[in-house]
Amino acid sequence: MEHQESPEYLKMSMAAALTLGFKNGRFYRNARLYCINLLQIYSGGCAANCAYCGLSRERSDNFKEKSFIRVDWPTYSLEDIIEKMNVCKDMFKRICISMITNKRSPQDVLHIIKKIRVRLDTPISVLICPTIITEFDLVKFKESGADKIGVAIDAATQELFDKYRGKGVRGPHRWERYWDIYQKVIEIYGRGNAGVHLIVGLGETEKEMAEAIQRSSDMGGSAHLFSFYPEPGSQMEQQPPPPVGQYRRIQLARYLIDENITRINNFDFDSSGCIGDFGLPKNELEEIINSGLPFMTSGCEGKDGMVACNRPYGNFPPPEIRNYPFRLTSDDIELVKNQLWL
Repeated sequence: MEHQESPEYLKMSMAAALTLGFKNGRFYRNARLYCINLLQIYSGGCAANCAYCGLSRERSDNFKEKSFIRVDWPTYSLEDIIEKMNVCKDMFKRICISMITNKRSPQDVLHIIKKIRVRLDTPISVLICPTIITEFDLVKFKESGADKIGVAIDAATQELFDKYRGKGVRGPHRWERYWDIYQKVIEIYGRGNAGVHLIVGLGETEKEMAEAIQRSSDMGGSAHLFSFYPEPGSQMEQQPPPPVGQYRRIQLARYLIDENITRINNFDFDSSGCIGDFGLPKNELEEIINSGLPFMTSGCEGKDGMVACNRPYGNFPPPEIRNYPFRLTSDDIELVKNQLWL
Protein backbone atom coordinates (compact mmCIF):
# COMPACT_ATOMS: atom_id res chain seq x y z
CA MET A 1 0.00 0.00 0.00
CA GLU A 2 1.28 3.46 -0.88
CA HIS A 3 2.82 5.36 2.03
CA GLN A 4 0.34 8.17 2.63
CA GLU A 5 2.02 11.28 4.01
CA SER A 6 1.84 15.01 3.54
CA PRO A 7 2.24 17.01 1.41
CA GLU A 8 0.74 14.63 -1.17
CA TYR A 9 -1.87 13.28 1.28
CA LEU A 10 -3.98 15.05 3.86
CA LYS A 11 -6.57 14.19 6.43
CA MET A 12 -9.91 15.93 6.00
CA SER A 13 -12.59 16.64 8.57
CA MET A 14 -15.61 14.37 8.27
CA ALA A 15 -17.75 17.49 7.75
CA ALA A 16 -15.56 18.49 4.79
CA ALA A 17 -15.67 14.95 3.40
CA LEU A 18 -19.48 15.10 3.50
CA THR A 19 -19.54 18.54 1.88
CA LEU A 20 -17.28 17.49 -1.00
CA GLY A 21 -19.04 14.17 -1.55
CA PHE A 22 -16.25 11.87 -0.39
CA LYS A 23 -18.67 10.56 2.25
CA ASN A 24 -22.43 10.27 2.41
CA GLY A 25 -24.51 11.80 5.18
CA ARG A 26 -26.38 14.87 6.39
CA PHE A 27 -25.79 17.50 9.04
CA TYR A 28 -28.09 17.89 12.03
CA ARG A 29 -30.71 20.58 11.31
CA ASN A 30 -29.46 20.78 7.73
CA ALA A 31 -26.44 22.85 8.68
CA ARG A 32 -23.87 23.61 6.00
CA LEU A 33 -20.10 23.72 6.25
CA TYR A 34 -18.40 26.70 4.61
CA CYS A 35 -14.72 25.89 5.26
CA ILE A 36 -12.81 22.83 4.04
CA ASN A 37 -10.61 21.79 6.98
CA LEU A 38 -7.44 19.89 6.06
CA LEU A 39 -4.90 18.32 8.43
CA GLN A 40 -1.37 17.15 7.76
CA ILE A 41 -0.50 13.47 8.17
CA TYR A 42 2.91 11.88 8.86
CA SER A 43 3.90 8.34 9.77
CA GLY A 44 5.82 9.79 12.73
CA GLY A 45 2.68 11.55 13.95
CA CYS A 46 2.70 14.70 16.05
CA ALA A 47 5.65 15.49 18.33
CA ALA A 48 3.40 17.37 20.76
CA ASN A 49 1.65 15.74 23.70
CA CYS A 50 -1.27 18.03 24.54
CA ALA A 51 -3.36 16.41 27.26
CA TYR A 52 -6.75 17.03 25.60
CA CYS A 53 -5.82 16.21 22.00
CA GLY A 54 -6.59 13.01 20.13
CA LEU A 55 -3.39 13.38 18.11
CA SER A 56 -1.06 13.53 21.13
CA ARG A 57 2.26 11.72 20.96
CA GLU A 58 1.59 9.32 23.83
CA ARG A 59 -1.84 8.17 22.66
CA SER A 60 -1.36 4.52 21.71
CA ASP A 61 -3.13 4.51 18.30
CA ASN A 62 -1.30 4.74 15.00
CA PHE A 63 -1.46 8.38 13.86
CA LYS A 64 -3.45 7.53 10.75
CA GLU A 65 -6.12 5.86 12.91
CA LYS A 66 -6.33 8.54 15.60
CA SER A 67 -9.52 10.55 15.91
CA PHE A 68 -9.42 14.32 16.26
CA ILE A 69 -12.23 16.28 17.91
CA ARG A 70 -13.84 12.87 18.50
CA VAL A 71 -14.47 12.07 14.83
CA ASP A 72 -12.56 10.30 12.08
CA TRP A 73 -10.52 12.39 9.67
CA PRO A 74 -10.29 10.29 6.50
CA THR A 75 -7.19 10.55 4.32
CA TYR A 76 -7.23 11.56 0.64
CA SER A 77 -4.63 12.56 -1.92
CA LEU A 78 -4.05 16.27 -2.40
CA GLU A 79 -4.82 15.85 -6.10
CA ASP A 80 -8.21 14.28 -5.38
CA ILE A 81 -9.01 16.95 -2.78
CA ILE A 82 -8.18 19.78 -5.18
CA GLU A 83 -10.23 18.14 -7.93
CA LYS A 84 -13.26 17.80 -5.63
CA MET A 85 -12.88 21.35 -4.32
CA ASN A 86 -12.70 22.68 -7.85
CA VAL A 87 -15.96 20.91 -8.78
CA CYS A 88 -17.68 22.04 -5.55
CA LYS A 89 -16.09 25.49 -5.23
CA ASP A 90 -19.43 27.27 -4.93
CA MET A 91 -20.29 25.23 -1.81
CA PHE A 92 -17.62 26.66 0.50
CA LYS A 93 -15.95 29.99 1.23
CA ARG A 94 -12.57 29.14 2.76
CA ILE A 95 -9.92 26.43 3.02
CA CYS A 96 -7.96 25.87 6.24
CA ILE A 97 -4.72 23.88 6.43
CA SER A 98 -3.84 22.70 9.94
CA MET A 99 -0.23 22.03 10.83
CA ILE A 100 0.94 19.40 13.28
CA THR A 101 4.20 19.49 15.21
CA ASN A 102 6.52 17.87 12.70
CA LYS A 103 9.73 19.36 11.31
CA ARG A 104 8.52 18.84 7.73
CA SER A 105 5.28 20.69 8.35
CA PRO A 106 6.13 24.30 7.32
CA GLN A 107 7.67 23.40 3.95
CA ASP A 108 4.78 21.06 3.21
CA VAL A 109 2.19 23.74 4.01
CA LEU A 110 3.90 25.97 1.46
CA HIS A 111 3.69 23.20 -1.14
CA ILE A 112 -0.01 22.62 -0.40
CA ILE A 113 -0.90 26.33 -0.63
CA LYS A 114 0.85 26.66 -3.97
CA LYS A 115 -0.86 23.60 -5.45
CA ILE A 116 -4.31 24.73 -4.30
CA ARG A 117 -3.77 28.27 -5.54
CA VAL A 118 -3.08 27.04 -9.09
CA ARG A 119 -6.67 25.80 -9.35
CA LEU A 120 -8.68 27.84 -6.84
CA ASP A 121 -8.89 31.46 -5.68
CA THR A 122 -10.77 30.53 -2.48
CA PRO A 123 -9.29 32.25 0.61
CA ILE A 124 -6.80 30.06 2.49
CA SER A 125 -6.08 30.04 6.23
CA VAL A 126 -3.28 28.21 7.99
CA LEU A 127 -3.60 27.00 11.58
CA ILE A 128 0.06 27.18 12.47
CA CYS A 129 2.28 25.55 15.09
CA PRO A 130 4.39 28.37 16.58
CA THR A 131 6.88 25.88 18.07
CA ILE A 132 8.23 25.06 14.60
CA ILE A 133 7.28 28.15 12.59
CA THR A 134 9.51 31.10 11.74
CA GLU A 135 8.84 34.64 10.60
CA PHE A 136 10.22 33.62 7.18
CA ASP A 137 7.62 30.83 6.96
CA LEU A 138 4.82 33.30 7.71
CA VAL A 139 6.00 35.61 4.95
CA LYS A 140 6.25 32.75 2.44
CA PHE A 141 2.74 31.52 3.32
CA LYS A 142 1.38 34.98 2.64
CA GLU A 143 3.29 35.39 -0.62
CA SER A 144 1.96 32.02 -1.79
CA GLY A 145 -1.68 32.88 -1.13
CA ALA A 146 -2.66 32.49 2.54
CA ASP A 147 -4.55 35.51 3.87
CA LYS A 148 -5.35 34.55 7.48
CA ILE A 149 -3.51 32.70 10.23
CA GLY A 150 -4.84 30.89 13.29
CA VAL A 151 -2.84 30.24 16.44
CA ALA A 152 -4.25 27.59 18.78
CA ILE A 153 -3.07 28.87 22.14
CA ASP A 154 -6.09 27.04 23.63
CA ALA A 155 -5.38 27.64 27.32
CA ALA A 156 -6.29 31.00 28.87
CA THR A 157 -3.38 31.14 31.32
CA GLN A 158 0.30 30.25 31.30
CA GLU A 159 -0.21 27.86 34.21
CA LEU A 160 -2.81 25.83 32.30
CA PHE A 161 -0.81 26.00 29.07
CA ASP A 162 2.28 24.60 30.82
CA LYS A 163 0.22 21.95 32.60
CA TYR A 164 -1.57 20.59 29.54
CA ARG A 165 0.69 21.53 26.60
CA GLY A 166 4.16 22.16 27.96
CA LYS A 167 6.36 20.81 30.72
CA GLY A 168 3.46 19.24 32.59
CA VAL A 169 2.98 16.65 29.82
CA ARG A 170 6.55 16.61 28.50
CA GLY A 171 5.41 18.65 25.53
CA PRO A 172 7.49 21.04 23.38
CA HIS A 173 5.16 24.04 23.39
CA ARG A 174 5.86 27.27 25.31
CA TRP A 175 3.35 29.97 26.25
CA GLU A 176 5.62 32.94 25.44
CA ARG A 177 6.52 31.51 22.04
CA TYR A 178 2.86 31.19 21.06
CA TRP A 179 1.99 34.78 21.95
CA ASP A 180 5.21 36.10 20.34
CA ILE A 181 4.39 34.36 17.05
CA TYR A 182 0.81 35.61 17.29
CA GLN A 183 2.20 39.15 17.43
CA LYS A 184 4.37 38.42 14.37
CA VAL A 185 1.34 37.14 12.47
CA ILE A 186 -0.52 40.41 13.10
CA GLU A 187 2.50 42.46 12.01
CA ILE A 188 2.83 40.47 8.75
CA TYR A 189 -0.81 39.82 7.85
CA GLY A 190 -2.37 42.94 9.34
CA ARG A 191 -4.98 43.60 12.00
CA GLY A 192 -8.08 41.47 11.65
CA ASN A 193 -6.26 38.63 9.89
CA ALA A 194 -5.18 36.62 12.92
CA GLY A 195 -7.28 34.42 15.16
CA VAL A 196 -6.42 32.85 18.49
CA HIS A 197 -8.14 29.55 19.34
CA LEU A 198 -9.23 29.35 22.98
CA ILE A 199 -10.84 26.36 24.69
CA VAL A 200 -13.29 27.14 27.49
CA GLY A 201 -13.27 24.58 30.29
CA LEU A 202 -9.62 23.66 30.86
CA GLY A 203 -9.80 24.93 34.43
CA GLU A 204 -9.66 28.70 33.94
CA THR A 205 -12.02 31.22 35.52
CA GLU A 206 -14.32 33.30 33.35
CA LYS A 207 -12.23 36.35 34.25
CA GLU A 208 -9.05 34.64 33.04
CA MET A 209 -10.65 33.66 29.75
CA ALA A 210 -12.04 37.16 29.23
CA GLU A 211 -8.54 38.54 29.88
CA ALA A 212 -7.07 36.26 27.19
CA ILE A 213 -9.74 37.40 24.72
CA GLN A 214 -9.05 41.05 25.55
CA ARG A 215 -5.31 40.51 25.11
CA SER A 216 -5.87 39.00 21.66
CA SER A 217 -8.20 41.83 20.66
CA ASP A 218 -5.83 44.55 21.86
CA MET A 219 -3.05 42.98 19.78
CA GLY A 220 -5.22 43.19 16.65
CA GLY A 221 -6.68 39.70 16.38
CA SER A 222 -9.89 37.95 17.32
CA ALA A 223 -10.84 34.92 19.41
CA HIS A 224 -12.20 31.66 18.00
CA LEU A 225 -13.94 29.85 20.84
CA PHE A 226 -14.28 26.15 21.54
CA SER A 227 -16.06 24.39 24.38
CA PHE A 228 -13.93 21.62 25.89
CA TYR A 229 -15.33 18.17 25.28
CA PRO A 230 -13.27 15.13 26.32
CA GLU A 231 -11.51 13.21 23.57
CA PRO A 232 -11.66 9.44 24.17
CA GLY A 233 -8.18 8.06 24.74
CA SER A 234 -6.69 11.45 25.62
CA GLN A 235 -5.15 12.24 28.99
CA MET A 236 -8.17 14.40 29.86
CA GLU A 237 -10.87 11.95 28.77
CA GLN A 238 -12.39 11.97 32.28
CA GLN A 239 -12.69 15.76 32.59
CA PRO A 240 -16.26 17.04 32.03
CA PRO A 241 -17.19 19.87 29.65
CA PRO A 242 -17.74 23.31 31.16
CA PRO A 243 -21.30 24.17 32.28
CA VAL A 244 -23.29 25.61 29.40
CA GLY A 245 -23.90 28.87 31.31
CA GLN A 246 -20.17 29.42 31.62
CA TYR A 247 -19.71 28.93 27.89
CA ARG A 248 -22.60 31.24 26.99
CA ARG A 249 -21.19 34.05 29.15
CA ILE A 250 -17.77 33.70 27.53
CA GLN A 251 -19.34 33.69 24.06
CA LEU A 252 -21.10 36.93 24.89
CA ALA A 253 -17.92 38.40 26.39
CA ARG A 254 -15.97 37.48 23.24
CA TYR A 255 -18.53 39.15 20.99
CA LEU A 256 -18.59 42.35 23.04
CA ILE A 257 -14.79 42.54 23.15
CA ASP A 258 -14.01 41.55 19.56
CA GLU A 259 -16.73 43.82 18.18
CA ASN A 260 -15.29 46.70 20.25
CA ILE A 261 -18.61 47.24 22.03
CA THR A 262 -17.02 47.26 25.48
CA ARG A 263 -13.93 46.15 27.37
CA ILE A 264 -13.23 43.75 30.19
CA ASN A 265 -12.58 46.58 32.65
CA ASN A 266 -16.32 47.36 32.40
CA PHE A 267 -17.29 43.81 33.43
CA ASP A 268 -18.14 42.82 37.00
CA PHE A 269 -16.81 39.52 38.35
CA ASP A 270 -17.71 37.73 41.55
CA SER A 271 -15.20 36.29 44.03
CA SER A 272 -14.90 33.12 41.93
CA GLY A 273 -14.09 35.03 38.75
CA CYS A 274 -17.53 34.49 37.20
CA ILE A 275 -19.04 37.26 35.10
CA GLY A 276 -21.86 38.96 36.95
CA ASP A 277 -22.43 41.93 34.66
CA PHE A 278 -21.14 43.05 31.26
CA GLY A 279 -21.27 46.76 32.03
CA LEU A 280 -23.80 47.69 29.34
CA PRO A 281 -27.27 49.20 29.66
CA LYS A 282 -29.83 46.42 29.99
CA ASN A 283 -31.70 47.29 26.78
CA GLU A 284 -28.49 47.41 24.74
CA LEU A 285 -27.30 44.05 26.06
CA GLU A 286 -30.75 42.54 25.49
CA GLU A 287 -30.71 43.67 21.86
CA ILE A 288 -27.31 42.06 21.30
CA ILE A 289 -28.42 38.79 22.91
CA ASN A 290 -31.63 38.77 20.86
CA SER A 291 -29.60 39.02 17.65
CA GLY A 292 -28.17 35.59 18.43
CA LEU A 293 -24.85 36.63 16.86
CA PRO A 294 -22.66 36.13 19.96
CA PHE A 295 -23.57 32.45 20.07
CA MET A 296 -22.71 31.57 16.48
CA THR A 297 -19.35 29.99 15.66
CA SER A 298 -16.46 32.44 15.71
CA GLY A 299 -13.79 31.85 13.08
CA CYS A 300 -12.14 33.09 9.90
CA GLU A 301 -14.40 34.89 7.44
CA GLY A 302 -14.96 34.36 3.74
CA LYS A 303 -14.82 37.06 1.07
CA ASP A 304 -18.34 38.11 2.07
CA GLY A 305 -17.19 39.06 5.57
CA MET A 306 -19.27 36.32 7.20
CA VAL A 307 -17.71 33.52 9.25
CA ALA A 308 -16.73 30.72 6.88
CA CYS A 309 -15.06 28.41 9.39
CA ASN A 310 -18.36 27.51 11.05
CA ARG A 311 -17.35 23.92 12.04
CA PRO A 312 -20.83 22.35 12.43
CA TYR A 313 -20.91 20.54 15.78
CA GLY A 314 -17.11 20.40 15.80
CA ASN A 315 -16.73 20.93 19.52
CA PHE A 316 -19.91 19.53 21.02
CA PRO A 317 -22.22 16.73 19.80
CA PRO A 318 -25.84 17.52 18.92
CA PRO A 319 -28.61 17.81 19.88
CA GLU A 320 -26.96 20.28 22.27
CA ILE A 321 -25.46 23.12 20.25
CA ARG A 322 -22.76 25.28 21.80
CA ASN A 323 -21.48 27.00 18.64
CA TYR A 324 -24.39 27.61 16.28
CA PRO A 325 -23.27 27.04 12.66
CA PHE A 326 -26.27 28.99 11.38
CA ARG A 327 -28.47 31.93 12.41
CA LEU A 328 -30.38 31.18 15.58
CA THR A 329 -34.15 30.77 15.47
CA SER A 330 -36.40 32.47 18.03
CA ASP A 331 -36.55 29.16 19.92
CA ASP A 332 -32.75 28.94 19.92
CA ILE A 333 -32.50 32.47 21.32
CA GLU A 334 -34.97 31.72 24.11
CA LEU A 335 -32.95 28.62 25.02
CA VAL A 336 -29.70 30.59 25.06
CA LYS A 337 -31.26 33.30 27.25
CA ASN A 338 -32.32 30.65 29.75
CA GLN A 339 -28.83 29.15 29.73
CA LEU A 340 -26.91 32.42 30.03
CA TRP A 341 -27.12 32.81 33.79
CA LEU A 342 -27.20 29.14 34.76
